[in-house]
Amino acid sequence: MRFTRRGFVRGAAAVAAAAGLGTGFQPTLASAKQDDERRSGRWVTGDFHTHTWLTDGSHTQVDVVSHAFQYGLDWMANSEHGGISVRMPDGTPFPSPVWRWITLKDYSYPIIQDLRKQYRSKLLVQGLEWNVPTHEHASVGIVADEPKAISDFEYMFDQSDKDTSRASEGLPKLNKTHANAVAGAKWLYDHYRTSSYYILNHPSRKLLYTATDIRDFIDAAPGVAIGLEGFPGHQKEAWRGGYGGSYGDNTYKARTYGGADLMLAKVGGLMDSLWGEGRKYWVFVNSDFHSSDDDADFWPGEYAKTYTYINGGSYRDLIAGLRSGNSFIVHGDLINALDFSARSKGESATMGQTLRVDKGDNVHIKIRFRCPATNNSGARVDVDHIDLIAGHLTGPYADRAKDTNESAQVVRRFARRDWDRDDGWYVITYQVQKAAKSQYFRLRGTNLGVGVPNETDANGNPLIDDLVAPNTIAKAYADLWFYSNPIFVKVI
Repeated sequence: MRFTRRGFVRGAAAVAAAAGLGTGFQPTLASAKQDDERRSGRWVTGDFHTHTWLTDGSHTQVDVVSHAFQYGLDWMANSEHGGISVRMPDGTPFPSPVWRWITLKDYSYPIIQDLRKQYRSKLLVQGLEWNVPTHEHASVGIVADEPKAISDFEYMFDQSDKDTSRASEGLPKLNKTHANAVAGAKWLYDHYRTSSYYILNHPSRKLLYTATDIRDFIDAAPGVAIGLEGFPGHQKEAWRGGYGGSYGDNTYKARTYGGADLMLAKVGGLMDSLWGEGRKYWVFVNSDFHSSDDDADFWPGEYAKTYTYINGGSYRDLIAGLRSGNSFIVHGDLINALDFSARSKGESATMGQTLRVDKGDNVHIKIRFRCPATNNSGARVDVDHIDLIAGHLTGPYADRAKDTNESAQVVRRFARRDWDRDDGWYVITYQVQKAAKSQYFRLRGTNLGVGVPNETDANGNPLIDDLVAPNTIAKAYADLWFYSNPIFVKVI
């Protein structure tokens, strides 16, 4: 097989022409006029992990984007595998495989540029599903120096990219070790600190990310290594989330619980250990869309949404919103709005922020949420209860491998009798009396009750999804959750 660049730029122009796209696209961000049209603080929904014919998907980029926006998303990234492409954007086989760094800039990005002109009120990112050296996958996006930056990153750091033809350009191959993976994260931080993101995909699926690994990434690229998929994609698959591997005594770790990765689903688990350290590392959700077949994937936005608050409407504003932590994740449109805040003496903080209070002060927590009448299954949406989860905020642990936080617990469960109505919102209030220790607070909510056979335990925790396998669309819609990112409360 030949993996050369020769002849493929001409092929890209032919494919673009056949798809009705123009040529001569420039690597620029959305126009200033488009930014002005979107310039206001607002909640947006998005999906950063989708696939097309260019890798192992079975739809065109145009088709994926049109469905995503029909399902209400405000932004989307094309984020598919590094290594090679064997098909053109329309599904036609290449005469021989093409290195992904080429198709990123010469095939995929021109289509995105054209779609940006069509969907001027939306944000479209050229991303990459990075084959992280010695690990699993991750979503990377760079919204500056397009498309050269993401193409160069794939060439240098993707474990599946074996091309060595660009040494004369000063681009090294750093794609074999964990140290190389950390170097990739640091490269993003050094070159695109405010215009890139790095989010781990299906983090427990193959048990190839440890707590130590994650801390290494955060330390190398704070504000760029911003989180992981708390809800993985593939929520229609028979093994929910695609988490079907066998790993002996550790198989339970490589499973979903109410559709969530165990790193998030377990109260006192890995995410709680990171939040206990005060780390700005967040949870996200996506579709991991490949195919719309009944046993494959939901369309972007059809079932999974990450809600993020952004100030402004530019691509850098989107990155700033993602890194802020002011976001929450939802399955099946269980809720479609959340206002979660902590207040003391006139000062307040929301998700991702820190509220500083004097020792002995009271902290007032307020939760406001809304639900749609029905979701995309056509079913009525009802929240059964919401859990307020808290853990001690201690600073960095001595043990970088620590993936538990024994202080984390559900401090209060709110059922329907506990919330009020206010102009279409459900409202819950809670008071922390005489704060003595620094803590963080986070939320989870579900349509399920406590102690539902094969679904939740006596404490309301989601049970392993194997108990209701094989998964189906109906089962996925019957088992809905949302999770918030935390609010940190620092007692001084």
